Amino acid sequence: MRRRPSPNDGVPPDNNPTEILELDEPYDDLYDEEIEGEYRDYDEDYDDYDSGYAERVDESRGSARGDLEEKDRADVDDDAEHDSDDREEPDLLDDVDDELDTKREGKGRRLVKWAGALALLALLSVGAFFGARELLGFGYDDYDGPGEKDVILHVEEGDVTSAIAAKLVELDVVASSEAFIKAGEDDERILGIQPGYYQVKTKMSGEAAVAALVDSDSRVGHLQIKPGTKLADVIQPDDSVTPGIYTLLERASCLRVDGEEQCVSADELRKAADSADLAELGVPDWAVASAEKAPKGHKLEGLIAPGVYDLRPGGDAEDLLSQVLEASATRMEAAGLPSAAGSTPYSPYQILTIASIVELEAVKADFTKVASVIYNRLEINMELQMDSTVNYPLKRPVLTTKAEERAKETPWNTYSMYGLPETPIGSPSMEAIEAALEPEETDYLYFVKCEENGLSCFNVELADHEAARKEAQARGVY
Repeated sequence: MRRRPSPNDGVPPDNNPTEILELDEPYDDLYDEEIEGEYRDYDEDYDDYDSGYAERVDESRGSARGDLEEKDRADVDDDAEHDSDDREEPDLLDDVDDELDTKREGKGRRLVKWAGALALLALLSVGAFFGARELLGFGYDDYDGPGEKDVILHVEEGDVTSAIAAKLVELDVVASSEAFIKAGEDDERILGIQPGYYQVKTKMSGEAAVAALVDSDSRVGHLQIKPGTKLADVIQPDDSVTPGIYTLLERASCLRVDGEEQCVSADELRKAADSADLAELGVPDWAVASAEKAPKGHKLEGLIAPGVYDLRPGGDAEDLLSQVLEASATRMEAAGLPSAAGSTPYSPYQILTIASIVELEAVKADFTKVASVIYNRLEINMELQMDSTVNYPLKRPVLTTKAEERAKETPWNTYSMYGLPETPIGSPSMEAIEAALEPEETDYLYFVKCEENGLSCFNVELADHEAARKEAQARGVY
């Protein structure tokens, strides 16, 4: 029989690698005992391993010969010799590895099952906690009652419910954001809270805080000025009072401090406007010189633009005026003042004055035409003769002025003077300012209200104007 060459052939004895074969039963026993922490004597294990190995090899060979007895002996001998030479012990090692892998896989599956069970228990615990919190209402801090001390909350543009809740916590209005958010879940009005200032109290329950913010009475510092509004109050023909800007500012300034309402009065505002440095107060540079020449009580006329304001409450008269003047300057700049005035024959302040007349004399659709009449009359040095300028200093203005009123000399009466009034006669809208900057190109010198919707009829000749006026009166337009 041929011997298969060994890897150690030709290698000095001391350098030959030692071959270690790990077979079925002895290796398995040793592995199990190592896991249990019991160790056997190495020499005994080796002897058992050696004798067992020899016996298994003999049995294997005998079995192979018995199975092949019916075949050709010569072939069997050759095959047996060939099989004996070529058989490799790793066949036995494969069986051992398979058995070890099976045991390891079994233990791995048990670990996975335990991990899954623990994860399931954790999820059930979390679900139980949140379910109980939903049903029983615990899990966040909340105050009881309507609150204690008055404080001001500022809601800014873009603030969502969570941002408002965070600000309330910072002011100690609510104990936690969750208290406010939870209380507002069923109240859609919470989504309609507008930017501005709100009077609330410290240590309110979430429910009380929601109720306070959706109550319109809680909003402070909110101011709306309509186009054409004057600084002073105006008494209408039906004896109703149209509040002026100073009165509107007074109302917006009111807030509760320790249960008492405090306001900045209209008189305080008027005095501040007359005595303060206008530039420091916030009047635009282009308007300071002209405004300083205005009569007392009228210095800020036309310089506070119409629109909505959210004023920071708690300040004095100068603080309130500064807030509206600074915002107004920005709005006027957006309408074209002072930059666009350079393309006209007039200063930015004069454009503002023209715009204030346009605002009070016409409806929006006629703004550019009325502006053209003013331009045309000023160009030929013709009196403007606008009833709105006569009515301006009157506490009780009327649509059609009386002869004695038109004869009075005032800084604003354009029947008794040439040119523009000394100051604007109200707060012009942005559209009126734009019309004053770019009037329609016409030859019109006259206009009169001739339609019930406020539209006017425009004419070049006085005779045509008089005819249109009489017709309008006959139809009961005015």
